[in-house]
Amino acid sequence: MFDKSRCYIIAEAGVNHNGKLDLALKLCDAAKNSGADAVKFQTWKTENIITRNVEQAQYQIENTGVTESQFDMLKKIELPYDAFTKIKEHCDQIGITFISTADDSESLDFLIRLGIPFIKIGSGDIGNVSYLKEIGSKKLPILLSTGMSNLADIDISLRALREGGASDITLLHCTTSYPCPHDKVNLRAMNTIGEAFHLPVGYSDHTIGPEASIAAVTMGACVIEKHFTLDCQMEGPDHLASTEPGPFKDMVESIRKTEALLGDGIKEPTPEEKEISKVVTKRVVAYANIAKGDTFTESNICVKRNDIGELARDYYKVIGRKALKDYIPDEGIEI
Repeated sequence: MFDKSRCYIIAEAGVNHNGKLDLALKLCDAAKNSGADAVKFQTWKTENIITRNVEQAQYQIENTGVTESQFDMLKKIELPYDAFTKIKEHCDQIGITFISTADDSESLDFLIRLGIPFIKIGSGDIGNVSYLKEIGSKKLPILLSTGMSNLADIDISLRALREGGASDITLLHCTTSYPCPHDKVNLRAMNTIGEAFHLPVGYSDHTIGPEASIAAVTMGACVIEKHFTLDCQMEGPDHLASTEPGPFKDMVESIRKTEALLGDGIKEPTPEEKEISKVVTKRVVAYANIAKGDTFTESNICVKRNDIGELARDYYKVIGRKALKDYIPDEGIEI
């Protein structure tokens, strides 16, 4: 689904709407203005995805300063389905692709009716074979995050997706840490999973700063997903590990410049090089006066920059040949 020559960039708004539709719409506008190809949210019914007494992850407690259960935290920021309908309509109006991760079957069916172009699966559903098989049956392209997993876990998940009928799958390398320290990123693992499963790869970036995403692009990532917020100081579990619009736009621009730098891999002179080569390429010229009929030798020819004459690489083809005309010093030799 994704074009390997142009990285697909996702602004992961996730839950950074804090349960407010107006904030979600502002995130869409900011993502569009930042140059993202898509803005992604998360869609769920809290009762369908978590039991009532599961504790928050440590990073969530640190980021929010609240020790309530995950259930209570998620319930407060859960957006109703009609809000996502409005978000999708707004995205269509401003020209950015809307996607969302469905965390339960009911939400999955809703998002498919809404018209998502592909299904994004979060790392939390790695190994959730019954749900993955159900996702595969929808026959949409799939983007699978692989945080908290090893190759065996990914293999089990891919088998379930394919048993359901999935065929177009892209894997996202991910380190599930918020924020992720640079020494835990392990970008080489992105290529490891690509080579192991012969699938396109990308990177879901939880680091602070643009470096990891840019590096991933140089390594062949065809998708970059990065957490996105209007303000890192807002209350909520993910804001501190997210990127604000200004730095996000800078990252997008850096990725596009990096893609231009990478090029197509074909080693050929550019038109500009061909023009410059006319005046900097070294050619065979006369070192001394040479009369018609004289033999070219290492004593009477040399190599210098010139716009006329045999190329320097043909120097030894000239040696031993007869001059077909008179030459003066620095005149290009032609045979």
